[in-house]
Amino acid sequence: MATLLGGCISTEETVFTNAASPEDTLKQRVELARKYIGAGDWENAKRNLKLANEIDPRNAEVHEAFALVYQSTGEFELAEEHFKTAIKLDRNFSRARNNYAAFLYSQERFGEAEEQLEYVTKDTLYRERPNAFVNLGLCRLQLFDPQGAEEAFMRALTMDRTNAIALLELAQIRFDAGDTASAQQYYNTYRTVVRKQSARGLWLGIRLAQARGDRDAEGSYVLALSNLYPESAEYQAYLRAVKND
Repeated sequence: MATLLGGCISTEETVFTNAASPEDTLKQRVELARKYIGAGDWENAKRNLKLANEIDPRNAEVHEAFALVYQSTGEFELAEEHFKTAIKLDRNFSRARNNYAAFLYSQERFGEAEEQLEYVTKDTLYRERPNAFVNLGLCRLQLFDPQGAEEAFMRALTMDRTNAIALLELAQIRFDAGDTASAQQYYNTYRTVVRKQSARGLWLGIRLAQARGDRDAEGSYVLALSNLYPESAEYQAYLRAVKND
């Protein structure tokens, strides 16, 4: 799970003029701060957010951006405080809830993250709703709820049929349930939407190939796993499996 910021700084701070209204100035400061966050420039991000906060200390977007800065700099108590403030000021601020859930997930507080994401996924107008369902599924896997996770991943696919994470997770869930036919279908689609498979994807591909007795595919996946991810946990799992055989 991850927050949804990125990009480079393209806005000059010379956009601020005496003629700008406080509302416009605040909006520009927040936008600039988020670009600084995307570039990893925490000090300039905080400077712009402090100026925005002086204009309106009850602006939810300011507090969410502060939370992202403090999360990135390892000041987790301050990050959580600002996430909670943002949500308290705007209970329908889905992006802040989604980012707060990512923060909670990183702290291994999976139940709390699930609660936030269940709220987010009800927002039918939220642009990142498919990813919120993916994040919900990941939380439920950590909570040992494969059925709930499967439901969340399938909801994600109804909105984004090429979501690689949802496809791979569904393939793994179906494989673990012994349904290799469905697992293979999800895995085949996963392969078409990624340029380079992850170590986890290749390891699943190996086991699916073994299940259907396809030695050529198995050898191809083993070669890719050993070349691309020789230090991965998945390759070590493969070597242990071979040794045990």
